[in-house]
Amino acid sequence: MTSTIAVPATARAAVITAVKEDLVIKEVDVVQPSDLAAGECLVKVDYAGCCHSDIHVKNDDWGYTKTPIVGGHEGVGHVIAIGANTIGSPVKIGDRVGMKWFANACLKCEMCRLGYESCCTLAREQTHGLTVEGTFAEYTRCWVDYLTPIPEGLDSAAVTPLLCAGLTIYKALKVSNAKPGHWVALSGAGGGLGHLGIQFAVAMGIRVIAIDTGAEKRDLCYKLGAEKWVDFAESKDLVKDVQDATGGVGPHAAIIAVGHALPFNQAIMYLRSTGTLVAIGMPGPANGILNVPIALLISKCLSIVGSATGNRQDMAEALDFMARGKVDCHHEIRDFNEVNNALKDVSEGKVKGRIVLKIAS
Repeated sequence: MTSTIAVPATARAAVITAVKEDLVIKEVDVVQPSDLAAGECLVKVDYAGCCHSDIHVKNDDWGYTKTPIVGGHEGVGHVIAIGANTIGSPVKIGDRVGMKWFANACLKCEMCRLGYESCCTLAREQTHGLTVEGTFAEYTRCWVDYLTPIPEGLDSAAVTPLLCAGLTIYKALKVSNAKPGHWVALSGAGGGLGHLGIQFAVAMGIRVIAIDTGAEKRDLCYKLGAEKWVDFAESKDLVKDVQDATGGVGPHAAIIAVGHALPFNQAIMYLRSTGTLVAIGMPGPANGILNVPIALLISKCLSIVGSATGNRQDMAEALDFMARGKVDCHHEIRDFNEVNNALKDVSEGKVKGRIVLKIAS
């Protein structure tokens, strides 16, 4: 499909040129409409969110980073071109769309059929900001079948963090086995994932114990509906404090959205019998060991679940919560040029909610 929108030969992008170094904002070649394969499209990016995973990729904490690569993996923009011979595209030129961590999935394999699109081999091979060019760019190549249409009426900047943070925490709540009236502990509650998780949980009738640090994050968590607060930096015995918050027996579920192993290991100790630990934070390899006493795991009938983002249905459901006014992303908009300062603030835990970069000039 021929684009009626002028596409420049080059445009700005924030590129990981060397591991553990600042991203470099520079002019890069833009994929031209005539170069798009069937099923591919070109998106002009309006906003991109800053996620802790971007820092892990930049630092090669997971051992998969190959340079150079355009960073970023959650974004909102508009389709400006679609590859020739594309059949049955669910999006058209001019549509506002969202881009997620996984840029594509085959939608045919066993994992996709079961709803585990994040475990699809193709999805792992085509991941924004890690294995294919990401959203820290004015233009980026995407796949029509895996873009997310953005509902009318939602602010583009505010909805951007739902494409990764919102999807991930919403899916975690779904697999946590928590039911209305149950307690869930959210570690990292004042951050990008956590503050959205509080709102999803409250809308689902689930009671929240917020775990984080600092007065600003505490106030935000209470404002969003958390019933209990535990400051991990001030607590002398976090396991006891979390259990005391639920009358001494512990929460029914714990969702850990941080990149350090300690909160995962603490959760095993404070969960009540039949509780579920949902792991969504991704520590680096040198700091990612879960030490579980086997006797405790068996005697308390605990469940441990790993959850990697979510599928297309999960994404549609999460967006519907926002469209109905149940979830609102607390975000700060910064200029694209501030990408490195933004990532630094995220890495230092200074961000309340989410930083969203304004990409479009």
